[in-house]
Amino acid sequence: MGRKFFVGGNWKCNGTAEEVKKIVSTLNTGEVTSEDVVDVVVSPPFVFLGLVKSSLRPDFHIAAQNCWVKKEGAFTGEVSAEMLINLGIPWVILGHSERRLILNESNDFIGDKVAYALSQGLKVIACVGETLEQRESRSTMDVVTAQTKAISERISNWENVVLAYEPVWAVGTGKVATPAQAQEMQTERERERERERERERICDSLAVK
Repeated sequence: MGRKFFVGGNWKCNGTAEEVKKIVSTLNTGEVTSEDVVDVVVSPPFVFLGLVKSSLRPDFHIAAQNCWVKKEGAFTGEVSAEMLINLGIPWVILGHSERRLILNESNDFIGDKVAYALSQGLKVIACVGETLEQRESRSTMDVVTAQTKAISERISNWENVVLAYEPVWAVGTGKVATPAQAQEMQTERERERERERERERICDSLAVK
């Protein structure tokens, strides 16, 4: 069986209740390939999660746009993974470039968020990507590798993680990353994983004296 496709739509900080209802109505009448072939996930603002959940077709799924790094508590304005689970929201977006750049969320902080969300039963859309300056300076691979490494150091199972390549220069600019650029990131990540496995095999085979 080939690789399963994943289609996600992040609505960001947009919309009214009436606009959301219209979008959901359009989605509900759309013709989409079987769930065996593609996962479709939409991510409305927090205030509309309940509305979308109550009216969206059952073969489409819902993601929150963020969640807190630990258990609920005195963290004004945040939403915990436990709250999302309680609402029946299965997915969450973490590491979005806007949160990395505007809110200064570090690689380590995002890695911690991914690990905690997974530990509570959420599936994670983990975003990685470089700025235009980083791409022009040919440091794209270093940037994306560091972002991904911060996650891989904290989790051992990627089954419930979708790694979303989202270059910062393509967000809200009208520019779009080409399929070739996205595939470049995927290929390099697969190579890095193989290098990690090879290093582990070498370490396991070494005799300790």
